[in-house]
Amino acid sequence: MQKRKGKKHLHFGHYLGFVLVVVTLIVLGLIFFINLLPTQFLGLLAVILGIIDLIVIKLLLSKKNMVIVLGSIISIVLIIFMVLGINNELTTINFFKQFGFKSYKTDNYNVVVLSDSTYNEIKDLQNKTIGHILLKNNASLEESINKLKSVITNHFKEYADTSVLINELMEQNVDAIILKDIDLEMLAEEDEEDFAKLKIIYTIEIETKIKEIGKDVNILKEPFNIYISGLDTYGSITKASRSDVNMVVSVNPNTKNILLTSIPRDYYVPLHGINEYDKLTHAGIYGIEMSVGTIEDLLDTTLNYYVKVNFTTLINIVDALGGITVNSKYDFTTVDGYHFTKGENKLNGEEALSFSRERKAFQEGDRTRGENQELVLEAIINKAMSPGIIKSYDDVLKALNGNFITNLDDAKIREFIKKQIDDANGYQINSLSLNGTNAYETTYSYRRNPLYVMKPSIESVNNAKEQIAKVLK
Repeated sequence: MQKRKGKKHLHFGHYLGFVLVVVTLIVLGLIFFINLLPTQFLGLLAVILGIIDLIVIKLLLSKKNMVIVLGSIISIVLIIFMVLGINNELTTINFFKQFGFKSYKTDNYNVVVLSDSTYNEIKDLQNKTIGHILLKNNASLEESINKLKSVITNHFKEYADTSVLINELMEQNVDAIILKDIDLEMLAEEDEEDFAKLKIIYTIEIETKIKEIGKDVNILKEPFNIYISGLDTYGSITKASRSDVNMVVSVNPNTKNILLTSIPRDYYVPLHGINEYDKLTHAGIYGIEMSVGTIEDLLDTTLNYYVKVNFTTLINIVDALGGITVNSKYDFTTVDGYHFTKGENKLNGEEALSFSRERKAFQEGDRTRGENQELVLEAIINKAMSPGIIKSYDDVLKALNGNFITNLDDAKIREFIKKQIDDANGYQINSLSLNGTNAYETTYSYRRNPLYVMKPSIESVNNAKEQIAKVLK
């Protein structure tokens, strides 16, 4: 009886040994495919795992029952850890699929009527007059009107801008108008009384391909700029909206220097290709291409790459990291009720968002907000580059999945990460914020009333140009 029992254990040892070897090969194969580890590290890992597998297999093939039990326990533990590792590797592969993805932006065009009108659904506007802004150079609006024409028959009238359009509806010169989500959001902020007089009866969603922008470089050897655009929205990252955060990250891989340049959202600048003045935040309404071109004009530099995120992205990343610690320069309370003290503050995702968005609590408003956004970004970078990232690795990648858009190629970012692992020397991070003077001006995107803007300080802009150029050298 004892002999047959031993034979049974021998077969079980063979089975566990085979599974262990297969799982090990899968782990190493996926690491090789992901291509983040330098060759010498991958080779060392393969040798270490190979030695461990040989030792465990020797235990499993022992003739002593106690040794076989020990080998079985060790092999099962190793297999469990490797399966978890395979799961993380698959998450990594899925994450890198987002890099360099030629994505699209989403615009919602709303058919809007007066709230006290008898029009409640789109068929009520049959043979009625609908106003819209000029179709010139506005392919997505034209597409939305064509879709509308397939639903009902209407008369259409063009107007120069949204302000005239809204006034025409208020004066009942048209039965309805077409407005984008962002137009309604701006009206709600600037004129609550007029906004309350409107209602949406139909919405058309239009997807537009993002144009290829930027200038590709060898990021392992050449300095480069990344533009970070933080949209003032939750949910879908493809939705076109205002850019609440505008930050240029200048990276020099040779000198190990990073410069964070924050530009106030209300900076009063000429929009690229239009040459009419508007808030920088409004450039985001017209797509990432407009924001990139406008900032390149302002700072006289090239933005090689961009990363577009929104409120949801920030909340998810900070929570996945287990929170971040920022060193606030001020003691303040935000409009949504969060209180932060001067010195260190441990923030979760919602708190980090509130910390980044507040401006009314500060005398210098947008400038201080930009500085706080830099503090949050620096805290995220430091936390992500710390050994603790191993514990949060899977959560961070899942938090980012589907919550950002970038034109940075996955192969380039893999090589960049591999180089940092091989080098092991950290980056020196510095930051600066552009400044200006407060004013009220009409803007290209909203002509109904003058809006608060910040007129750029020429000295501040020139200093930013010099500092960026210095890093890029």
